[in-house]
Amino acid sequence: MTASRTAHGWLPAAGAVFAAGWGANQFTPLSSVYRTREHWPSLQVALMFTTYLAGFLPALLTGAFAAGRVGRRRVVGPALLLSAAASALLAAAAFVRPAAYASRLATGVAAGLLLSVGSAWLRELSATAGPARAARRVAWATGSGFAAGALTAGVLAQWFPHPLLLPCLLHCLLALTVLFALRRTPETAPPPAGDDPEGPWPPAVTHPRFVRVVLPAGPAVFAASTVAYVVLPPLVAERTSGYAPLFSGLVTALTLVTGLAVQPLAARIDHAHSARATLTAMATVICGLLLSALAVQHGSMGLVLLAAVLLGAGYGLTLASGLREIERLTRPRASPSALSLYHGVTYSGFLTPLLLAVTAGAAPYPALLAGLAAIGLLCLVITAWHSRRHLP
Repeated sequence: MTASRTAHGWLPAAGAVFAAGWGANQFTPLSSVYRTREHWPSLQVALMFTTYLAGFLPALLTGAFAAGRVGRRRVVGPALLLSAAASALLAAAAFVRPAAYASRLATGVAAGLLLSVGSAWLRELSATAGPARAARRVAWATGSGFAAGALTAGVLAQWFPHPLLLPCLLHCLLALTVLFALRRTPETAPPPAGDDPEGPWPPAVTHPRFVRVVLPAGPAVFAASTVAYVVLPPLVAERTSGYAPLFSGLVTALTLVTGLAVQPLAARIDHAHSARATLTAMATVICGLLLSALAVQHGSMGLVLLAAVLLGAGYGLTLASGLREIERLTRPRASPSALSLYHGVTYSGFLTPLLLAVTAGAAPYPALLAGLAAIGLLCLVITAWHSRRHLP
């Protein structure tokens, strides 16, 4: 019985990671409801996306340390409760607007804890399946949660009553169900304190290759995905004929599913003595940004969908190639704190919608998106220059 429970104990942990992604991304299609039906200003909605980061990054960076002290379960359980409470707050935002900001902050804290500690727990519970399968379980639990949350919220907001309430209540139910399922999930021991004596900064993030190859590409991960599903759908909202929430959810799911599907390709392209996987990923993001500019210029829903595929591919390739580089820098095993810091760098890309909204008065969106592509090209040149140097 104990062996069977351990063999299948990874499923509730995967559910916790899935619920974190769902809760984090259900706001994306709901934001179109705030814009079109509640008439919230675009800058205010973009600020709510960024409020998520204020909770997410500290929780992401401290979650591994907390779990090492008290165990995985004592961090993941309260984080699921917080995630459910955050969705209840988001439902209340339909009546009390400031609740939306409190909800996004709480969602960020919960997601940061669940995506760091929950992912580590899932890997440890999947140890007998091998590192490759464990990594795939984490990737699919995270990505499918992000995609399912956005698509489900988009469908519910489009065709069901109470579009700002029902999606949030469904996520509450999901989080509490997963919490109940975690009762018998085996606890995994934290890593021994002497195994990874990193000090305040893990050696991986002070390595020249991290600074000059991984770091320039890191923000592109979520800059690509958020441009696809946060920035583009509202800019063609006039063409969606009243289906803005559904279109937003569809674009989000398309972006994230594409990102999941292409990640094995990064492993095939990857080479230990060059950064060709990272360079390919960054080139894909640049092409996606240029296509995005064209889609906005012509107000084309079809081009937005194509851009979502290209940006989703860039998101998946950049994330997977960066993780490969981190694994090489932290052999024989990837340090949880180094991974958390890397993910913190990637999530800085969530600032992109706010930066675009703030600068929208200075230039039209096609020009701003082309400018982002130019910045990406500069980062690509930096990465290419150092791609064969500072090898671990």
